[in-house]
Amino acid sequence: MSPQMIDPLLLSLWQTIHMVVVSASIAAVLGIPLGVILLTTAKGHILENVPLNRVLGTIVNATRSVPFIILMVAIIPLTRLLVGTSIGTTAAIVPLSIAAIPFVGRLVEASLKEIDYGLIEAALAMGASPFQIIRKVLLPESLATIISGLTITTITLIGFSAMAGVIGGGGLGDLAIRYGYQRFQADVMLATVIVLLIMVQLVQSMGNYIARRVNKK
Repeated sequence: MSPQMIDPLLLSLWQTIHMVVVSASIAAVLGIPLGVILLTTAKGHILENVPLNRVLGTIVNATRSVPFIILMVAIIPLTRLLVGTSIGTTAAIVPLSIAAIPFVGRLVEASLKEIDYGLIEAALAMGASPFQIIRKVLLPESLATIISGLTITTITLIGFSAMAGVIGGGGLGDLAIRYGYQRFQADVMLATVIVLLIMVQLVQSMGNYIARRVNKK
């Protein structure tokens, strides 16, 4: 790869990191409570609310069923409303976050379901409120698997961020399309693929390390 492409590559790398970190953070902040609500409002659980559970489940399933490339285009009006533009790194964060929130929600719900319900019953018998159970039983017991789920989400967002380049979202995907594909510069395409592979490996290794450190089992 020519020296002139180093600066664009570094800029694209920074844009990708920015998109992934911000969207993953938003997904964690909103997706973890969503997962808790999906579990605890189910029939027979501590905050049973079947109508709410069904509505949320339907919305989550509908959002997850839409391919990301279609979702990006479909919510362009919402993206413009929120950030004032539909092009660029900041604009790409909107569809990335919307795609990741229900994904995190389902992963968190699955993690919480693995907890032995006997622990919840014991906490109820000792007079714990539903919110105390969530804070002191559900989340601590499932922390390691939640972190693993967030790791999977972050890696998925790295792939989605590359797709965001198709509609001018910036990042490594945009660089690969503009130079690697449209200008037939195979070395640029190869460089972006290698950088993406390294990013995925680093995120996975870091996620595995943190999950092992917090795992109580």
